[in-house]
Amino acid sequence: MPVTPEIAREADTLTAIRHDIHAHPEIGFEETRTAALVAERLRAWGADEVHEGIGTTGVVGIVRGRGASNRSVGLRADMDALPIHEATGLPYASTIPGKMHACGHDGHTTMLLGAAQYLCATRNFSGTAVLIFQPAEEGLGGARRMLADGLFTRFPCDEAYGIHNNPGAPHGQVGVKPGPAMAGASFFDITIEGLGSHAAMPHQGRDPIVVAAALVQEMQTIVSRNLPATSAAVLSITQLHAGSAYNVVPDRAVLSGTIRWFEHSIRDLIHDRIEALCTGLGQAHGVTITPDLRNAFDVLVNDADLSREYLAAAADVVGADNTQETTTRRMGSEDFADMLHVVPGAYCTLGQHGSVPLHNPAFVLDDDCLPVGASILARIVERRLPL
Repeated sequence: MPVTPEIAREADTLTAIRHDIHAHPEIGFEETRTAALVAERLRAWGADEVHEGIGTTGVVGIVRGRGASNRSVGLRADMDALPIHEATGLPYASTIPGKMHACGHDGHTTMLLGAAQYLCATRNFSGTAVLIFQPAEEGLGGARRMLADGLFTRFPCDEAYGIHNNPGAPHGQVGVKPGPAMAGASFFDITIEGLGSHAAMPHQGRDPIVVAAALVQEMQTIVSRNLPATSAAVLSITQLHAGSAYNVVPDRAVLSGTIRWFEHSIRDLIHDRIEALCTGLGQAHGVTITPDLRNAFDVLVNDADLSREYLAAAADVVGADNTQETTTRRMGSEDFADMLHVVPGAYCTLGQHGSVPLHNPAFVLDDDCLPVGASILARIVERRLPL
């Protein structure tokens, strides 16, 4: 696989950086150590500008090419970990209980650092590379926070690109889905306020657990009985919190979960149905149900032309046989979507060794993909900003 030679020579350095980040995971908006490491490496390698504290803990590096041009290309990587207790047993496993890089963001950050080192050393392009190290991708709105902090006003980009490891694909295979590629997402918390009682005398109270159970069942009919079978949507209830004793009916229960969708009209319909069910069940059971529904991610839409440009850049690294214009939309979400609604661009997946899925306590990122991803990111800059 023709990884960029200059990047291939730094493979051990990239692995060491990734292992260091992996051993010290930080969740959203807490990435102070990671951000400091990123900023230090960018300065050491000669980036023209390094800006810290963008969108709380984000970092932006500026590298100018040897050629004069007003055009600029953004490269984005996410830095945050997940609130998961690691179970890999690796020698560089998380040293912080309950926090783990279980999605590969340590790898994405390292790939972009590898591209940065190469671009700083070679500068074989015209214009500006904007290196965006984003906090809080995992549902906390890091992209929106950076945008609100003037990301593309302060650091204009004509187009932007992101990358994500994919343990479900062959090592080194790059895939891009032009157009709508990843679902939008809403998160919800639904609070049920009942009336507590002795568990032996539930008739003296209003049991929120019974109402929560009914609401779970009713909500599972929203997609199956309100949307056409050809529409794509998922509603998953992922948390139910209530009670603290065997002999007490609690006065409160909370349901939480997520909705995934590709059309705003579908999102609005599901939101409306949840609110209607909450109102109806609240009246039926004599309790108060308060839904809090909020949009977390928009739909990720890859520009069709730039998707093909991205695949062409990847083909320079992995070969055309290892690139694929995919047709399958993913129900997972990615907040790079919010950046792509401001600046056109594309987001690719990069296959890696290993079959353990993302967000699993046993997930292991394949270090062999680090120089591959770094080479692809560097190559798209050189192709889109030619000398």
